Amino acid sequence: MNVNLEYYKIFYYVAKYGNFTKAAHALNNSQPNITRAMNSLEHEVNCMLFVRTNRGVHLTPEGERLYERVSAAMKQFQLAEEELSDSAALEHGSIAIGVSETALNVYLLDRLRRFHMSYPGVRLKIYNHSTPQAIHSVRNGEIDFAVVTTPTNLEAPLKEIHLQEFKEILVGGKTFAGLAEAPLSVEEVKKYPFICLEMGTATYRFYHEWMLTYGIELVPDIEAATTDQILPLVKSELGLAFLPETMASEAIQKGEIVPFPLRDQVPERYVCMVYDSKRIMSTATQKLKKILLEELSAK
Repeated sequence: MNVNLEYYKIFYYVAKYGNFTKAAHALNNSQPNITRAMNSLEHEVNCMLFVRTNRGVHLTPEGERLYERVSAAMKQFQLAEEELSDSAALEHGSIAIGVSETALNVYLLDRLRRFHMSYPGVRLKIYNHSTPQAIHSVRNGEIDFAVVTTPTNLEAPLKEIHLQEFKEILVGGKTFAGLAEAPLSVEEVKKYPFICLEMGTATYRFYHEWMLTYGIELVPDIEAATTDQILPLVKSELGLAFLPETMASEAIQKGEIVPFPLRDQVPERYVCMVYDSKRIMSTATQKLKKILLEELSAK
């Protein structure tokens, strides 16, 4: 199959705007030319890419799959154009990162501040993702890389670099303070209301698998969408929860929540960087990666 690459560019804009005329305006072309090009593309790939209506067009399932790939390629072309304009001075460009809230709070914030101070002209786009969402976005070329928490369960060509180990502790509101008198087992934790990140997150999977080793099924009484939601829920006496120690320490010091010792050790977890080993990183992205890995190099 030898498809004219210009067809893919036109396809991208038609899919983006859902309209042949709007795509023609964006490309400084005529609507009949755009229509002919898309008819030719559908003929070349031997399938329908658009459903045409009086209101415009929308993608078929085959068109959706093609758009996922083409939009990732277009992002790379746009990135190359940005770099060529002034890559040496790093005065322009952007970096898109998928970040879980735990990774942001435990590791990333200080490094982003250092990068922004060194390269203020580079725009940062931070997407709030769960670990599975971020991995999906890396795989599809929607973001440059992700900084998330384990477990990741990656498949090639995606790779991960462990950036920092972090410790999670069991905490609860002041009404549960009596539980701190002696270490708790997993079976004992099960007896009390439990708060956890929602199903589909790496944290849910982590605690689900850990508790299963003790024959306990994880059934949270409250599922939170983000880590930042868990602390106020704990403060409001709604249950026990695991939180990164660094995120819980201030509330513990203020006496707003109470930490509980555990008889059973929670396995180690890591903040990690996930990236596509087959994709070329922009100059700006490489600079940010270098800052993220500096402390590892010093060890």
